[in-house]
Amino acid sequence: MAKRRPSGDGMVRKRDDGRWEGRIVVGHKENGDSIFRYVYADTQKELTAKLRKHITAYQGADLSEQSSMTLVEWLELWLEDVAGTIRPNTLNRYRGTIKNHIKPQLGQKVISQITPKDIQKFYDRLLTCGNLNSGEGLSNNTVRGIHGMLHEALDAAKQARLIIRNPTEDAMPPKFSQTPKRILTDEQLDIFMDAIKEDDVWHDFFYTELMTGLRRGELCGLMWDDFDEVDGTLRIRRTVRREKATGLITGDTKTYAGTRNIVLPPSVIELLKERKEKALTEWIFPDPIRPERPTDPGTAYNRLKTLLKQAGLPSIRFHDLRHTFATHALASGVDIKTLSGILGHTRTAFTLDTYAHTTGDMQKRAAEIVGKFMTDIFGEELKPWEESAKAGMAPSA
Repeated sequence: MAKRRPSGDGMVRKRDDGRWEGRIVVGHKENGDSIFRYVYADTQKELTAKLRKHITAYQGADLSEQSSMTLVEWLELWLEDVAGTIRPNTLNRYRGTIKNHIKPQLGQKVISQITPKDIQKFYDRLLTCGNLNSGEGLSNNTVRGIHGMLHEALDAAKQARLIIRNPTEDAMPPKFSQTPKRILTDEQLDIFMDAIKEDDVWHDFFYTELMTGLRRGELCGLMWDDFDEVDGTLRIRRTVRREKATGLITGDTKTYAGTRNIVLPPSVIELLKERKEKALTEWIFPDPIRPERPTDPGTAYNRLKTLLKQAGLPSIRFHDLRHTFATHALASGVDIKTLSGILGHTRTAFTLDTYAHTTGDMQKRAAEIVGKFMTDIFGEELKPWEESAKAGMAPSA
C-alpha cells in the first residue's frame, strides 16, 4: 500500500507545451488516495508564487472526495439534513432561494473552489438586479436573509470537510435596513385599552399581549399547565401557526431562547386567576367558536384590525403590539437584558439593535439627568466649563 501523502505536499513539473504545472495534496479519499489541487503558470517563478499561496491556504486541510461536488449538489444534501429541524415555511423559503438565486449564479461552481470574491459578487448582483420578475435589486434585508442561509450551509460543508474555510465569513453582506417601529403612543394606548374593555371575548387576550409582549403564536398556544398562579409566572413553550396544507399546527417556539419563564405583572396574574375559574378547556385563550382548539393567529389578527378601525387608530400589525410593549418597558426602566429574556430573543445584542431608537432616547434623558445632578452638586464650580464650551475654548488653569 502506498504511503499516505500529507496535506500540503506538492510537486512541480514542466509540461510538454512549455507551461509549468504544480499540484498539492489537499485531502484524501476514503481509500487513502490523495486529492490534488492543480496550479498553472507560464514561468517557474510565477508558478512558485502561486503554489506558495495555495500551500498556505490549504495548510492543515484534509478535504474529503466530496469536495469536488458543486454548490447546488451540496445544498440539496444539506436541505435533506435540516428538513426535520426547521419549519415547513422556512424550508420552502430555502428551496426557493436556492432555485431562484443561488443555482443560476453560483450553483455549478465546485464548492471547494468558491471564494469570498465570488460570494461578494453574488451579493452585489442580488442588490442590483436580483428580482426575477422586475429585474430590480432585492432589499438589504432579503439579501441578508440569503447570506444567513448560505453561511449556515457552508458552515456545515466545512464540518463535512468539503471546504477549508467558509467564504461567507470574508464577504460583506449589506446591513439590515431598520424601518422605524410602529407603536401605539401613550394616548393611542389609552384609546386602545378603552376599546378592548368593550370587547368581552377579546379583552383578556389583547390585555395579556400588551402586558407581556408575547409573539402572536405564543399567546395563542398558552395552556393552563403553563400558568403558575402561586409564583405568578408563565411558561412559554409552544406556538400555534397555520400552514396552507395542514391547517392549524402546534409546535415549538421560534428559537431555543423562545422557551422561557416570564414573571407576570400583578394585573395579569389576577386576570388569569379569574379566567381559570371559568375555564372549560385546556387552552388559556381558546377559539371563541370551537373552545376545544386554540385561537387561530389569523383570527386574532383580523380582530385586532377591526378594533383599531373602530377606535380610529393606525392600522398597525399584531407584531407592533409586541414593539409597543418593549418600547414602553424600556422607557419605564426595564433593563435591556431583562427585556431580551422576556421577549425570548436569542441575543441581547439583537434586542439592543431592534430598539436602538428607544435606548438612544433613554441615553439622552440620562445625560440630562446626570447634567442637572452634577450642577446641583458643584453649582458655580461648573460655570467656567459651561462658558468656555459656549465660547469654543478650554478654561484657563
